[in-house]
Amino acid sequence: MSERTLPEPWLRGTLADLPSVHRAVLHALELANEDLRNWCAQLTDEQLNQRPAQVASVAFHLRHISRSLDRLLTYAEGAALSEQQLAALKSEMNPGATSDDLFAELSAALATSATRIRSLSNADLEASRSVGRNKIPTTVGGLLVHIADHTQRHVGQAITTAKIVLAKAL
Repeated sequence: MSERTLPEPWLRGTLADLPSVHRAVLHALELANEDLRNWCAQLTDEQLNQRPAQVASVAFHLRHISRSLDRLLTYAEGAALSEQQLAALKSEMNPGATSDDLFAELSAALATSATRIRSLSNADLEASRSVGRNKIPTTVGGLLVHIADHTQRHVGQAITTAKIVLAKAL
């Protein structure tokens, strides 16, 4: 774990070509990637799958971040979830994940999500969307903001769990 040498992504003056909401979401995803790699990448496969006090493992949080980005962006794009997305959701708690697989999935999800978020840069943020089988109403903007909030929430949980796992290893 190293000290951050650059300011947080939102203070770096990047992504100025995007509207502020989209830029903020992408900056939140950049920060998530940096923080997860800083705090969780050094964990062994066994440590990534540990569930201290039966809380969700770091592996779960990494998978959930990756896969929820796909699901939330599917809703933002006005589509319904596929059977493949629903099956992936059901497997997020599965044990036995490897660091290589988890971080490869995360990298791919973040790259794909950035492209999809950029493709929504001209979207009406107030356009109606719905979430889940119950079709809970929201908007494109609501989904984009939730992507940033939700991702950061799980980053915090992953880091906290990583710290507990590392402390137990001492």
